[in-house]
Amino acid sequence: MTKSENPDISIERDGDIVTVTLTRADKLNAQTPAMWLYLAKRGAELCADSSIRALVVAGEGRSFSAGIDITTFTSGGSGDGVVSKSDPVEGVRALQAGFEWLETAPFLTIARVQGHAFGAGMQLALACDVRVCADDVQMGLLEMNWGLMPDLGGTVWLPRLIGPSAALEHMLRGDKWRGEDLLRLGIANKVVARDELDKAVDEYVQLALRRPPLAIRGAKRAIRDGWGEPTAVGMTAAATVQLDCLRSADFGEAAAAFVEGRQPNFTGK
Repeated sequence: MTKSENPDISIERDGDIVTVTLTRADKLNAQTPAMWLYLAKRGAELCADSSIRALVVAGEGRSFSAGIDITTFTSGGSGDGVVSKSDPVEGVRALQAGFEWLETAPFLTIARVQGHAFGAGMQLALACDVRVCADDVQMGLLEMNWGLMPDLGGTVWLPRLIGPSAALEHMLRGDKWRGEDLLRLGIANKVVARDELDKAVDEYVQLALRRPPLAIRGAKRAIRDGWGEPTAVGMTAAATVQLDCLRSADFGEAAAAFVEGRQPNFTGK
């Protein structure tokens, strides 16, 4: 199934798996505010679909995404027209929603990253649960080169991975990290040869299909709600979502599969 309401993004479904692809290959998948608003709308719809087990975010061509289409700003001289003048903060929040749902989605989200992933491109990858990168990857938050700072999640997700001080230093320097750096820093989950990228992504997709959907959803929520909070808050978050797992048919299926010596068939119920 392919949706073409936005010509710069395709959304395809194959069974329980969805692939969201940026399709501006001729512009290295540079992003626009219209794309973010579209992703926010479709993301809300996808998150409401309990049958989805995993979602892959990709970019056509040689780059995942080179960042924002800078003509968004250069054509008018400033960024004032990008967000609502009546409530600018809410206007920015509406754009941020285009990435934010990838973190809160009740299924595993996987970034398939090759070539450039700068600025908004890196933030789109950071929004996902897992980042699988080709060995030609370059990532960086380069917004300060344009008098800006990362505001699509980079100030939230990068500090969680590498710490606040290191994240700020990166934003100041505007480094362009390659595969070995991304692995060392824990930003990339896996780096493979370019021709092995699809296979590596599929390994995570198949892992999501084998694991219990309620437990994946619960682990994501508990990690998110407990991050940076006192221990008791994190423990309460884990206890809350664990109750759903304990009451599920999948919990019973796991026990039956163990007794019968077979692999469990988890359905998310």
